[in-house]
Amino acid sequence: MTTSPRKRIRIVDAFAERPFTGNPAGVLLLDSFPDDGWLQHVATEVNHAETAFAHPLPPGGAADWALRWFTPATEVDLCGHATLATAHVLWTTGTAEGTVRFATRAGVLVSTTHADGTITLDFPTAPLTATGAPDGITEALGAEPLSVYDTGPHTGDLLVELADEKTVRALTPDHRALALHSERGIIATAPAEDPTSGYDFVSRGFFPRVGIDEDPVTGSAHTALAPFWSARLGRTELTGLQASPRSGLVRTDLRGDRTLLTGRAVTVIEGDLLA
Repeated sequence: MTTSPRKRIRIVDAFAERPFTGNPAGVLLLDSFPDDGWLQHVATEVNHAETAFAHPLPPGGAADWALRWFTPATEVDLCGHATLATAHVLWTTGTAEGTVRFATRAGVLVSTTHADGTITLDFPTAPLTATGAPDGITEALGAEPLSVYDTGPHTGDLLVELADEKTVRALTPDHRALALHSERGIIATAPAEDPTSGYDFVSRGFFPRVGIDEDPVTGSAHTALAPFWSARLGRTELTGLQASPRSGLVRTDLRGDRTLLTGRAVTVIEGDLLA
């Protein structure tokens, strides 16, 4: 049984230098979007943090491809790693080269694939608003916040500053309790312990409310981490390490109301979608 290339589904490790690191995403290129129920069924079957669905748009418009992202439980407004994975599939399959504009629920997002295989995403910078620590957040997270920020409407996360890198790495949160404290998830962060380590800050991301207890590498979270740490470290270009068990590096470049996110991706599985 054969299928058209646009019935191929790929699993891509995003923000990864090698297979089995970074954040895996499903990517499916389509001619158009079927009904939402079918998209959700596929994302649930793939069962990664996100599955990306994309189809080409008519030439001459504001965007080249329509793009949507689904977790195993719901559709989300913004996803960095699955956008990077989609750009990687378009490039490695020869479907698109260079710069691609995606029409999404968060507006038009732009990816640029460079000659060395790195991919840069142009995303909206998260508007950070300082807020008090919600009641119970210390117990749910397992650490006391130094400061807490709301990351705005596109992500709906809470950015929680912790004392140090060791505290971030040691977190064992109560995921059910965490789900009560934000619209989407909790981003825990601290400065890098060793300034010569190759990264400037660490983070971990917990999103039990959308079906992801811990996300391996969260591109969209870095649209909040970039302005947060740029203000403290005095530099617009930084590197973040998301210290999940799989881990991954995200290079950030803060440009006012836009944040550039750069990383690599690796395709690890490719197969036919038969359903």
